[in-house]
Amino acid sequence: MRLSSSFFLLTLVFLFFIFPAATSCCTKLIDETCKNSSHNDSNFSYRFCKTSLQAAPASRCASFRGLGLIAIRLFRDNATDTRCFIRELLGKKGLDPSVKMRLEDCLDMYSDGVESLTQAIKGYRAGEYFDANVQVSGAMTYASTCEDGFQEKEGLVSPLTKQNDDAFQLGALSLSIMNKQK
Repeated sequence: MRLSSSFFLLTLVFLFFIFPAATSCCTKLIDETCKNSSHNDSNFSYRFCKTSLQAAPASRCASFRGLGLIAIRLFRDNATDTRCFIRELLGKKGLDPSVKMRLEDCLDMYSDGVESLTQAIKGYRAGEYFDANVQVSGAMTYASTCEDGFQEKEGLVSPLTKQNDDAFQLGALSLSIMNKQK
């Protein structure tokens, strides 16, 4: 009986004193990473960075290098979700032909982007930061090219502005962290 209450007390001490310190350390790393990245690059905001990284459960105990991998994965997840969203939009009846054409282009670009980001993850894991950088940069280009396509025709509004902006910011975050790995 005495052993179990000692174990219980020891567990409480760990939970209340040690675990919050570890969490605080990791939160501090995310905070510092986002401050430095948003300060050095106007392509994304501190708030977006912090919210994005904190949304990934693995970020709570990640190293700086681990945050880079998480950022690329978040970018790939965004591209995958955007691709699904585009498919949904393409499935709607009565879609304006100009919008449909641009959505089909965006679908191709986001499909290529998902593949590029999968390669970026492999390169990043292998420490091949230059190759990963090229792949992430390419995926960012796909997002901005997708958005630009809607602006080619006057009066056409992109249904993907938020997704494209988020993709670009996640790419900028990935590159910011990656460039500090070299």
